[in-house]
Amino acid sequence: MIPADETFDGTWPFEPHFSTAAGFRQHYVDEGPRDGEVVICLHGEPTWGYLYRNFIPSLAEHYRVIVPDHMGFGKSETPQDRVYTLKTHVENLEKLIADLDLQNITFVCQDWGGPITGAYTIRHPERVKRLFLMNTLFGYGGATPPEEKTPWFQWIEKHEEAGTLGGIVGELGSTALSVMKIVGFQNTAAVTDTWIRAYSAPFPDRDSCIGAIEFPLDVHYARFQEFVIDGLQTGNLDRVKAVPASLVYGMEDRAIAPEWAMADFRLLFPDAPVVQLPGVGHFCQEDAPETLVAMIQQFIQANP
Repeated sequence: MIPADETFDGTWPFEPHFSTAAGFRQHYVDEGPRDGEVVICLHGEPTWGYLYRNFIPSLAEHYRVIVPDHMGFGKSETPQDRVYTLKTHVENLEKLIADLDLQNITFVCQDWGGPITGAYTIRHPERVKRLFLMNTLFGYGGATPPEEKTPWFQWIEKHEEAGTLGGIVGELGSTALSVMKIVGFQNTAAVTDTWIRAYSAPFPDRDSCIGAIEFPLDVHYARFQEFVIDGLQTGNLDRVKAVPASLVYGMEDRAIAPEWAMADFRLLFPDAPVVQLPGVGHFCQEDAPETLVAMIQQFIQANP
């Protein structure tokens, strides 16, 4: 867990806020006008809210921007007695949103932020106004996954079966950049000593890496599937389909196959825009921040 007042040489100048609604100390950024429309930006693996540092200032000029760190990431606590699964991350988000009484939410999400948003939205469609997805799989489209795993999940499978996964991902304090390159990171010009320190800081030891270790295992062992399917029991799928949505995809993604994710999205939102970004990787927020911020602003304005 990163110290609350750490700014990483001024690159993360946002006031820290904390909620204990989910039973642990969860950090979030809360910038912009209190009465502005709510934009929640969700990160994934193995990042934290720092991924959105180039989004927050522009979006916060007009919107109330909330950027939480999931349990086990960023400035949030990493309790050792908790279960780290899609289900628990969604439950944590539910409690945070209820604690802050957020309504009419525009979700901006990438990587695990997508499945978390999907599982939240199908359970609480009354709180969700728009969905802006980036390099992620929202779920519920029903597209058939490719037979061959992506390089990231091939790597996960290899090391989990060899018994070496925990030893490698458990050293993210020194391997964060290498892991992000496996997943799909293109903009090496962004990498500075400060950048490396910011993405390494949440993981000073093996215990602090539990969230990062468990996220890919949720896929490897298909632990997430029952919770996703349970969401259909709400009967809210048609309400989800009616939510304005957009998907932007960096085509150099090595974690989630672009063609599969785009097909799944189109089955759920057949009339929604899908934009492909050539030369952009899985961590599109690092590779094309200005482009994405402009797209988010246009999307919100086009769907009042």
